Order: sequence, then structure tokens, then C-alpha cells
Amino acid sequence: MQKTITTQPRISKLTQGYLIALIGTIIWSATAVFIRYLTEEYAMPPIVLAFWRDAVTAVALAVFFTLLMPRRLSIERRHLPFLALYGFTLSIFNSLWTVSVSLNGAAVSTVLAYSSAGFTAIVAFFLYHERLDWAKILAVILSIGGCVLVAGAYDLALWQVNPLGILTGLLSGAAFCAYSLLGKAATRRGMNSWTTLLYTFLFAALFLLSYTTLPGLFSKPPSQPSIFWLGSAWFGWLLIFLLAIGPTIGGYGLYTYSMNFLPASVANLIATLEPSFTALQSYFLLGERFTPLQIIGSIMIIGGVIFLRIMEERK
Repeated sequence: MQKTITTQPRISKLTQGYLIALIGTIIWSATAVFIRYLTEEYAMPPIVLAFWRDAVTAVALAVFFTLLMPRRLSIERRHLPFLALYGFTLSIFNSLWTVSVSLNGAAVSTVLAYSSAGFTAIVAFFLYHERLDWAKILAVILSIGGCVLVAGAYDLALWQVNPLGILTGLLSGAAFCAYSLLGKAATRRGMNSWTTLLYTFLFAALFLLSYTTLPGLFSKPPSQPSIFWLGSAWFGWLLIFLLAIGPTIGGYGLYTYSMNFLPASVANLIATLEPSFTALQSYFLLGERFTPLQIIGSIMIIGGVIFLRIMEERK
């Protein structure tokens, strides 16, 4: 009887963590729909889009906290260097993702970015002593394999002989791994998830703003993307605002919050569901075809997460 009483709260927290991470990933997956529309309809440079996304997110959170929860604005000064590092990591991930897409295409870049599931499981094992057993390894393999099918990266024609592109894509996965691990570190420091989100995106926006002044890095020289690329296109600005308060705050916020209940490796594994949810939304909203292989890949990812959840509960 005593064993049941002591293990029940852990099972409940695990379930809560899985649900939070899952909902956050579903919301997060709408990001690609917004980005695809903005880059295609307005030819908006990805680095400029990334800056405004992070900047509007930070401003929206700051306004919300000021009006309704002013205590969320306060942060201990000793945490500022950590938050700057956290924001820098987020900006690096956004930047590497931008370069990876330009070098590899969207499909290959997606698979390489979600190699982070493997990175996170390994690094968290050494850094936080998270369990790395056969169940988690199998779940990682199923998730990455599912991403390959969902993104269509099984087509060898997409994997051109491009060492720099492949390296950049793998580095984007490593950067997302670092972002996940820093999220876990923030929870261990006792920092509020939403306050952390505000300052992380604020620092990321400042770093991204500086990147737009680096000639030839994110645009073909001698052209340089204007920070006010959208000009008077009010609908474009509205989409950026919706992107910030919806997929970004909801997705990143819940993902970070889920690590109050989950190991970083498990939260990152659940995030690999994003390509499947994105493909599903693109099917209904953009009329894109949802192929049988994408369905199989989605089942593999979902199956890996469910399998890991069952094994976690048994243990």
C-alpha cells in the first residue's frame, strides 16, 4: 500500500508533463504555416522574420506582465548572464536553421534539426544523469526515422553532396539540444518558465538584430535585408503578431514549462512530433498532400513517444 501511495504522484506528474509538452508541440507546429506564408507572399528574409518574431514575442509578454502580472517582470540580477546565454543559444538555433534551409532545403533541414533528440538524450545522460536505457534509445530511433519519412528526406536527390550544408544542419540540431538543456537548467534554478521566456526572447531578438548587419551571412552580398522589410503591409505585420502570441509564446512557453515535470530528453523527444502536426495542418490549411509515408512516419513518432510513456510509468 505504501508503494502505491509514493509512486502515484510521480505518475501523475509524468502524465501532466507529457500533456503539456504535447499541447505545446501542437501549438508550436503552426509556426511553419505562418513562416511559409510570410516568406512566399512577402519574400521576407528569414533572419528578419526571426528577429521580428522574437522581438514581438518579448514585447507582448512584457505588456501582458506589466498590466496583469507585474511580479513576473522581476528577475534576480544573478540570473541575467544565464538568460543572455539562453537567448544567445536561441538566436544561434534560429540562425543555423536559416542557413541550413538555404543550403539543404526544408526537408533535409528538418531531419537534421531533429537529430537534437539523440543529442539531448546523450548529453542529458552525462549532464543531468537522466536515464538512457534501451526504451529511450528505441524511441529516439523511431522519432528520427519518422521525421525522415514526414519530411520526405528519404529521397536521395535531396541529400546532395554538400558537406557544409550537412554540417550546418547537424549544428542546428546541436543548438536545439543546447536550448532544451538550458530550459532544464532554468527549472533547476527555480526560475519561472514564463519570465524565463520573456528574457530569453528579448536577448535573442537583440542578438538577431546584430546578425542582420553582418554582410553576406544571411543574404547575398552586396544586398542587405531591411529590418522594416514589410513596410506598410499591415496584414504581414498582423501575421507576425499572431505568430508571436500563438505558436511562439504558446509553443515555446509550454515546452519550457513541461520541463518542470519531464527530463529534457523526453521533452525534446515529444517535440519531434512537430513535423507530423505541421504536415497535418498544411494538409487542411494549405492543401498540401499528406502522403502514406508521412502517415507512417507520424505513426512511428507517436508510437515512440507512447512507448516511452508506458515504459516510464512501469518504472
